[in-house]
Amino acid sequence: MSSAAAYEAYRGLLALQHRGQDAAGILTYDTFTKMFAMEKDLGLVAQVFDQKKIENLNGFMAIGHTRYATAGGDGKRDIQPMVEGIPFGLGMVHNGNALNYYQLKAELSEKFRHQLLTGNDLEALIHYFGHFLMNGDALPTEKTFTFDNIKQAAGKMFETVNGGYAVLGLIAGQGMVGFRDPKGIRPMVLGLKEIDGEKHWCVASETVAMTYLGYNYLRDIEPGEVFFIDMDSNFQSAIVKKEPERAHCMFEWVYFSGAESAIDHQTVYGARLKLGVQLGHKATAAMQAGEIAPDVVMPVPDTSRTAAISVADALKLPYREGLIKNRYVARSFILSNQDKREHAVELKLSPIVSEIAGKNIFLIDDSIVRGTTSIRLISLLKKHGAKEITLGITCPPIRYPCFYGVDVPDSKDLMAHNKTVEEMAEMIGVKKIIYLDEEDLRQAIGTTKLCMACVNKKYPTVVTEAENYARERKKARAAG
Repeated sequence: MSSAAAYEAYRGLLALQHRGQDAAGILTYDTFTKMFAMEKDLGLVAQVFDQKKIENLNGFMAIGHTRYATAGGDGKRDIQPMVEGIPFGLGMVHNGNALNYYQLKAELSEKFRHQLLTGNDLEALIHYFGHFLMNGDALPTEKTFTFDNIKQAAGKMFETVNGGYAVLGLIAGQGMVGFRDPKGIRPMVLGLKEIDGEKHWCVASETVAMTYLGYNYLRDIEPGEVFFIDMDSNFQSAIVKKEPERAHCMFEWVYFSGAESAIDHQTVYGARLKLGVQLGHKATAAMQAGEIAPDVVMPVPDTSRTAAISVADALKLPYREGLIKNRYVARSFILSNQDKREHAVELKLSPIVSEIAGKNIFLIDDSIVRGTTSIRLISLLKKHGAKEITLGITCPPIRYPCFYGVDVPDSKDLMAHNKTVEEMAEMIGVKKIIYLDEEDLRQAIGTTKLCMACVNKKYPTVVTEAENYARERKKARAAG
């Protein structure tokens, strides 16, 4: 922890911009003034912050967030971080979703008479964690902030909040606290660096942020683990709820995480190379059967590039970049509505006509979710002279909604739901779609401990509230 905490957080958010492009925010706590300071707004990190704003964020502790709206609306009121001053100062950020948010919201209103001011599930998490830390006391005392009490509060959170979540918070005058859901659905990693004998800690969604900031990646925060870093940089942690099986989101490996990151000390880049090898095996069989005859292998930039290299090697075909990404346009999948996604697809990729015209193309992508990108890309390639296109996908068909931090709440939004692969190929306009299957994914990632509910409908937590959650989330999104 240092006086440059806000600047560290700002730089870390730049490295994690790919995780959310709706909004950004940073919260600090200053031990001298005993005050929180916060800046947050809609837009990219570099748009939200300038030098003056960062300099105004005084303090030795900072937390930050890039928003990809999956709960609430995408307006200003739901931007993270969020902070409460009563019964003590507590600010938080989180990645994921509380599936029982609407039940928690009703309980806060009816039982505790709390008036929520946002549509973001984080606000409910702050209220509950603060309540559990108080442990029935009317006023906070020294025992409120002991690690034993923090462990007890985290344990109650794990029993109360159903979903996938990685939570990081600042407790005024006390330190930094964090915890990860018992299934480990959402990611959280820990880093450390020492400067002049002083320990400086970094907690993030991905290792790419701490590598950029010069921290050593120590480990992933375990599922069901809570930690506390006090004002003297002493680190304490404990696993307070241990589930028999963890269920890390497979989409982190396939799409969300940066290729530079590592998860449980396994590189995302290495996993994507292996995904390409698996896809290459399936494509080889299709070529030998005379089903496809590609001339080149081409990625949809950027996340598919790594796998496409492996596919080209496996097929002994040229690897070609036929589509160039405009880096100033947001990732289309994580944008909050269909109009935004369609406009982004039109702007974000420019064709290299010389590499497309007259070619049979094996186009590699990480996934087909709504199908918007795939349809428009195939149309673009054909417009510029592609003869025949086969689509290779480095994960299985996504047929079911996600309730844990990926904005796919309704099955009817998913192209693969209730469709055969052949029907999808016809809709998209390609000769054939070659998907990986679940076992391919497990082998490439190197673990069976994955959440693949969007593929196989095997949800790692109870989803009895899912219908209400999806309906209410859709209403909140429509309200903005």
